[in-house]
Amino acid sequence: MLAIFHEAFANPPEELNSPASHNGSKRPKLPEETLQDFLSHHPLNTCTMNFGHAAVLAYVRPETPFPPHQRLFCGFDDIYCVFLGSLNNLNSLNRQYGLAKASNEAMFLIVAYRTLRDRGPYPADQVVKDLEGSFAFVVYDSKTGTVFAALGSDGGVKLYWGIAADGSVVISDDLEVIKAGCAKSFAPFPTGFMFHSEGGLMSFEHPMNKIRAMPRIDSEGVLCGANFKVDVYTRVNSIPRVGSEADWTHWDPH
Repeated sequence: MLAIFHEAFANPPEELNSPASHNGSKRPKLPEETLQDFLSHHPLNTCTMNFGHAAVLAYVRPETPFPPHQRLFCGFDDIYCVFLGSLNNLNSLNRQYGLAKASNEAMFLIVAYRTLRDRGPYPADQVVKDLEGSFAFVVYDSKTGTVFAALGSDGGVKLYWGIAADGSVVISDDLEVIKAGCAKSFAPFPTGFMFHSEGGLMSFEHPMNKIRAMPRIDSEGVLCGANFKVDVYTRVNSIPRVGSEADWTHWDPH
C-alpha cells in the first residue's frame, strides 16, 4: 500500500524529518515521483486514487490466492480505507456496529471511523485497542481532509512513514519505496500506535503516557527520522477526552 498526504492535511512529528535528507547527496523525492516508483515496483494489479493536491492512495491487489497478509481497499460515503492483515474478532465487531457478517476489515474501519467522527460513544484509542489481530490501516476522509492510520502491536505487519521533498507525509509497507522517496526522513511506523492528522501520534495501548522520540542512526552513522516509544514513567498532564467528545475529527489526546 501507499498513501501520500499533503502537509496541509497531516501533522507528523517534527522528529520524523531529518536534516540529513536535505544536506546529503540523496535527496527526498516529490510525491508524484514516489508514486511512480511504487507503480514500477508493482506493475501489475495496482490501482490508485488521486484526490487532487490533497492525497493519493495506491493499493496492490493480491497476486496469489493465499497471500501472507490480506490486502483490502474500499470506499464508502467519501471515506476510503487501505488495510493490511486480518482481525480475529471481525465477526463480533461487525455485530457490534450493525454490519453484515460478510463485511471485511476495511469496510468495518470505515463504519467505525464514521461512527466516531459523528460523535460516537467511545474514545478512538479504545476502539483501536479492541482490534485483535495483525493489522495496519490508513483511513482518509475526503470530506474533511482527515487522515487516520494505525499499526497493530504484535508486529505481524510492517509499516513505514516518512517525509517527501515537499513536506508531504508518505506511508507504505514497501520499505524500498519509502527509502527512495524520503531519503533519511523515514522510520518504521511504531507498533501499537495510531496517527491522526490533527491529534498527531499516540499509543492506543498507553494513551495516558507521553511519547519520546528516540534518535535513529543508520549504518552510515547518519541521523535518520526518529523511532517513537512510549515513556512508561511519564504521563500526560491531562486526561484524554472520552465519551462523545472523543471523535476522530477533533481528536485532542492531550
